[in-house]
Amino acid sequence: MATPHVRHQLHLHGSKIVRLAVVALAIGALPFGAQAQKKSLSSANRGKNGRVKSVTVNNLPGYDDRWLHLGMYVAPNFSRYKLEQAAGYPSQGVSANSVVSPGGSVGFLADVRLGYYGALNFAPGVSFLTRRIEFKPYGYSQNTAQYPNDPKEIEDQEISATQLDFPLLFKLKSERRRNSRVYIIGGIKPSFTIGGRKKETTQTLLEAGRSDVAIEYGVGMDLFYPFFKFSPELRFSHGLTNLYVPNNNDVYSRSLQSMKSNTVTLYLNIWSGR
Repeated sequence: MATPHVRHQLHLHGSKIVRLAVVALAIGALPFGAQAQKKSLSSANRGKNGRVKSVTVNNLPGYDDRWLHLGMYVAPNFSRYKLEQAAGYPSQGVSANSVVSPGGSVGFLADVRLGYYGALNFAPGVSFLTRRIEFKPYGYSQNTAQYPNDPKEIEDQEISATQLDFPLLFKLKSERRRNSRVYIIGGIKPSFTIGGRKKETTQTLLEAGRSDVAIEYGVGMDLFYPFFKFSPELRFSHGLTNLYVPNNNDVYSRSLQSMKSNTVTLYLNIWSGR
């Protein structure tokens, strides 16, 4: 009998391998930052004749010694549902596929210092999300006698929501090398939907739950400037809550049994230098 490959045993496929590789590279970079710290944080670049061409200055000296840092962020994101179709779903006459859709988030930042290498990160914010599920007819025919809520024709379902996010994350940082510092981050993110809208062109029958808890992890880099710190950060989010709501007993709801959030976000964090 053939032995299954390790990546199949561990369910490592496609994008999951890429995400783990990004985090592994960030962890591997931490020791190299410690060696770089032995060099001076301020240095001069000299030409052949010994004249100073440029000077690298340590911006925001003593910044990392403060116990609290505040800031704000803007974050474009790409989100979708991770779907599980109902058992025997072809009998419903449709097939469902999740479509990645763009969105955005804004919010505030607070870092509480936990030693030189650690910090507790709290980033409350508001996210504007649109998740779309593409439904395709698979021999579908309307049966209003048995299912009065079924539509005449199969159409895509779009679920848009405005939600409050309350992520609580732990941040592990490398040594600072002059005006840069890398870090990895991870934790949990509870979210609560406070509003939503339906598509104006077609009726949206499918609904989603209004609260979620997700696991988040990612990598980022601190870039120190004279009056502020800029931290681009790539973060992945995997929802733990089944958001599926069998509300109207229509063909869309009957075709699914699980809907979990899945989001990739690029955080553009700006921290106050004061």
